[in-house]
Amino acid sequence: MNLDPTDLKILELLQKDARMTIKQLALELKRSHTPVFERVKRLEEKGYIKRYVAIVDRRLIGKNLIAFTHVQLKEHSQEILSTFEAEVIKFSEVMECYHMTGAFDFILKIALKDMDAYHQFLMGKLSKLPNIGTLQSLFVMSEAKNETAYELGEF
Repeated sequence: MNLDPTDLKILELLQKDARMTIKQLALELKRSHTPVFERVKRLEEKGYIKRYVAIVDRRLIGKNLIAFTHVQLKEHSQEILSTFEAEVIKFSEVMECYHMTGAFDFILKIALKDMDAYHQFLMGKLSKLPNIGTLQSLFVMSEAKNETAYELGEF
């Protein structure tokens, strides 16, 4: 599917505010409701729009500690990598999981209340997964930028 400027504008607007109604989108795009509705549905069906979410302030819900934990597995067969990935994404504390190149196999973004909660997570969950070799954690001290919207101008 080729995206035209109207599709890109819809994606841009919805990334900024997913609560925009079809009516609001149509007004912003200077188009009628029906074609805008059809475009949004098509973008959803084709997978460009995966879901709609509310972005919550993590501090207001007690998620004061963000850790980026690098995981190196002992073995690297496809089955072991897939098993680790399938198990680690079940943990609610894990916000993001990336299979990486380089010295470590995975990087996990983990959100927790505090260092005690991280220790409990590490000892009670993460380190109990099979084939864990090395873990290295980096903790966020301050957050200068946290974006969820992708730049679409060069698409």
